[in-house]
Amino acid sequence: MLKHFWGSLMFTAVCLAVGGWYGWTVEGTVEGMLSILWICAVLAVLEVSLSFDNAAVNASILKDMDPVWQRRFLTWGIAIAVFGMRIVFPLVIVMVAAGIGPIDAVELALSEPDEYQRIVSDAHIGLMGFGGAFLGMVGLKFFFDSEKELNWIEAIERPLSKVADIEAISIGLVLLGTWATSTMLADADALTFIIAAIGGLLTYLVVEIVNHLLEPPAPSTGDVARAGFGAFLYLEVLDASFSFDGVIGAFALTNNLIIIAIGLGIGAMFVRSMTIFLVNKGTMSQYRFLEHGAFYAILALAVIMYINTFAHIPEVITGLIGAVLIGLAFWASVRSNRADARTATGEAFS
Repeated sequence: MLKHFWGSLMFTAVCLAVGGWYGWTVEGTVEGMLSILWICAVLAVLEVSLSFDNAAVNASILKDMDPVWQRRFLTWGIAIAVFGMRIVFPLVIVMVAAGIGPIDAVELALSEPDEYQRIVSDAHIGLMGFGGAFLGMVGLKFFFDSEKELNWIEAIERPLSKVADIEAISIGLVLLGTWATSTMLADADALTFIIAAIGGLLTYLVVEIVNHLLEPPAPSTGDVARAGFGAFLYLEVLDASFSFDGVIGAFALTNNLIIIAIGLGIGAMFVRSMTIFLVNKGTMSQYRFLEHGAFYAILALAVIMYINTFAHIPEVITGLIGAVLIGLAFWASVRSNRADARTATGEAFS
């Protein structure tokens, strides 16, 4: 297992060294330095707990991807995840909201962290709308599948698969949830939320169209590369949607851009390592219900994002819900494997 995580451990050591140096430079005391290091560590744990279901979902998609695009996602993708979503994305929010350039946005983040936090936090409703709608579509697609043969929770999944042929049922459910949530918000916030949710829905549809166009029935080598690009794009948007709550939640601990980038960057690296471990070990195939648990966790996160627009749910609870769902799916898989083994043993002796 260590070989899958040594890169993340080295990255953590470097980041904590940078965090310690930064803490000493800013605070000038051992206590101040240790305080900043502690926040970095807590942010890393927060990111891992919130993104464990992300790693499971990534692994379920990566296991069917071309190996070349697997490697590209696990290399280029982590650069986008760490630097794009944890550093660049909050700055882009400030640039758009405040109407300033990138240099001014960086200066604002470093010199006026309270104002920077206010601007990013003001974008909270839009981010929750976009991420919730996109993740809702991802989760519903897995369960509204008429060809889905394996069910974990029969009472829920079997009826959903039976009505999966009804056109646009997933879109209808997401729009219904969007409308219901908007009724809980003030008029201006409701409009922002609806527009953002429609943006998330349209983004999902665009990615699905790209996947469809790039994935022919009998792909040649070049076709596989194009299909791999479609899956790569899908995973990047999925990862971005997962990261919204982590970026917003980080401001509960600090509004310092550098500390947030260090802490969430460490967490993102461990999520990458978990994804590689799950893919290389064939865990998603070995434990048959683990994928189901991951998609239940996605739906739970989508619902939580919607609820977070009018009632705050602590990030600890968000992370625990995903971890519990995946843990239950893992245990159900273990029990199912044991039952299969006993059945096979009984047949062998009969």
